Amino acid sequence: MVDAIDGEDALTKLDGTKFNLIVCDVNMPNMDGITFLKKAKEIESYKFTPVCMLTTESDRARMEEGKAAGAQGWIVKPFQPQLLLNAVAKLLA
Repeated sequence: MVDAIDGEDALTKLDGTKFNLIVCDVNMPNMDGITFLKKAKEIESYKFTPVCMLTTESDRARMEEGKAAGAQGWIVKPFQPQLLLNAVAKLLA
């Protein structure tokens, strides 16, 4: 597992290391999660890496923006741990 404090930090972690899944918040300082996602998907090594957004954002327009950027899952906080486990299982299947 690799942690990042915000989107800018997360981009520095995308150094070619293979990740099976990226879990990202939408609301982060310096670079929000959707901007991070767009930039991550521009990197060839991460173009097809599944991304699940884990956020307090439940606005339908924001969810669509995330989907358009490449998010394949969207979980709204607070959440039950089993919900996250189910989403991860689907994304990794």
